[in-house]
Amino acid sequence: VQLQAFGGGLVQAGGSLRLSCAASGLPFSIYTVGWFRLTPGKGREFVSSISYRDRKTYYSQSVNGRFTISRDNAKNVAYLQMDSLKPEDTGVYSCATSPRARPSDDYEYDYWGQGTLVTVSS
Repeated sequence: VQLQAFGGGLVQAGGSLRLSCAASGLPFSIYTVGWFRLTPGKGREFVSSISYRDRKTYYSQSVNGRFTISRDNAKNVAYLQMDSLKPEDTGVYSCATSPRARPSDDYEYDYWGQGTLVTVSS
């Protein structure tokens, strides 16, 4: 199983980026996809997830209303559209998959990809 996140980069505050998570080696359509970020001082935190069952989406309070998660099962790809970026969004963003429709914790994600760095300048 391979998960690869890409699309990170340097952007000014208020700008946008779209991250992609490409999956291979697993039945992507029956896995929930989550995005997490690793930030200095906060450790790893949940950002967003999209359920395989009904495509219901979840967001952390800090990104709700600014980020949008989506998936394309035909391409085995999930996306994270990030708008109105803030300096505190800076971090390494990783995607992960879970066989649960409603994973409630990090340990319920079984496959993790390498992260992509997002840097938001003020």
